[in-house]
Amino acid sequence: MANFRTLGEHIIQSQAASSNSTGELTSILSCIKLATKVVNSEINKAGLVDEIMGQMGNTNIQGEDQQKLDVYANAKFIAAFKARAQICGVASEEEDSFIAFESESCRGGKYVVLIDPLDGSSNIDVNVSIGTIFSIYRRVTPVGQKAELKDFLQKGTEIVAAGYVIYGSSTMLVLSVGDGVHGFTFDPSIGVFFLSNESIQFPQTGKIYSTNEGNYPFFSDGIKSYLQYCKASDPASGRPMTSRYIGSMVSDFHRNMIKGGIYLYPSTTTAPNGKLRLLYECKPMAFLAEQAGGIATDGKRRILDIEPTELHQRSPFIVGSPDLVNKVLEFLDEG
Repeated sequence: MANFRTLGEHIIQSQAASSNSTGELTSILSCIKLATKVVNSEINKAGLVDEIMGQMGNTNIQGEDQQKLDVYANAKFIAAFKARAQICGVASEEEDSFIAFESESCRGGKYVVLIDPLDGSSNIDVNVSIGTIFSIYRRVTPVGQKAELKDFLQKGTEIVAAGYVIYGSSTMLVLSVGDGVHGFTFDPSIGVFFLSNESIQFPQTGKIYSTNEGNYPFFSDGIKSYLQYCKASDPASGRPMTSRYIGSMVSDFHRNMIKGGIYLYPSTTTAPNGKLRLLYECKPMAFLAEQAGGIATDGKRRILDIEPTELHQRSPFIVGSPDLVNKVLEFLDEG
């Protein structure tokens, strides 16, 4: 915050540097910023207002229990997107299908947004950091028509902008529009996001590995061997590594990007296609990882190169510092 550069100023300056900027992306990102403030305000009431805590009693399309704040955040983000003529449709992890906005002005929108409104929402009731993940694509269907499924089923290489929000000890919005990764911390006293972490880069290596080791019996031999490698004592290579796993992917990713580390949610014998959602979680985080000098893979392919076939497609996900990801790929090749 030393230079007091706000998120709004950063977005405007980034777009001004583009020769074909029209200001439309600026408007969409401002919309996300506004919805984030609304959701952040409600999250900060958790523990004080019983009505916003706990489960709804419903499940989403993935069969997961919906939390009350899941539903609240989903509704607020969708309402914010619907109010912007630049957006012709939205796909949310909490919705069965995509939503094509009906108004004539929205049909003229050139962009679609994909969002995970609250990542790690099962942690809400125990006051652990949670997050929001989003990505923005240019539509592929003609402007003026309703959005279609193919507007959302694009490779991650087509992402225009992506980011996440951490609702934790402080609220931070981390964003890339293809010019590196920048973090903006929210000052609640004046309601403004200030640039706090400019040009974030993954360290080349690190000492942290993040995975749900409760799934160890179901991991492949390659992943098991890699985890044994992480735990082995070898001072020359900085091992044993440190295990850190929050259960909110945004938080684990953010820590590893700042300090150096690797996050693994690989395929298992019980979930051979992985668990994380390719469109809502893996692709936007892979985009950010690569913008920050990291690597993101499903164990075989670059995440951004995977062509999705359905909205709620799942994928294995390994992301982090280059040396650490390359090392796990060696074990997977041997396996």
